[in-house]
Amino acid sequence: MSGLVLKLSPKERVLINGAVIENGDRRSRLSIVTPNANILRLRDAIHPEEVNTPVRRVCYIAQLVLSGDAEKSEAKLQLLRGIEQLSQILVDDDSRSLLDSASSAAMDEQFYLAMKHLRALLPREERLLAARLS
Repeated sequence: MSGLVLKLSPKERVLINGAVIENGDRRSRLSIVTPNANILRLRDAIHPEEVNTPVRRVCYIAQLVLSGDAEKSEAKLQLLRGIEQLSQILVDDDSRSLLDSASSAAMDEQFYLAMKHLRALLPREERLLAARLS
């Protein structure tokens, strides 16, 4: 069987195509066989009040598509624009690689994958912002 396999901890919540699903008291596995389903683990979600840095803003755009709160084509344009802006600031090889991967995923409307690549930039952004404030 192909598709995405979600391994959920007890009481873990996941958003699938706009519906919040909560796991029971035991660990479980769900096989998602519908292609292009929008899935977001709520433990990975960025809350609106946490959208306070450039990378978080771009991640949030992808998250809005996954939650069903943004239209794909408009979000795709905003996401690509945000990635382009980040690429002007984050110029090291690792960041470039992640931004290129996020851009490719956004072009293919793979918003979860784009968000995953962008989230990998959060620790780097945090270090850069901390160094700037020091």
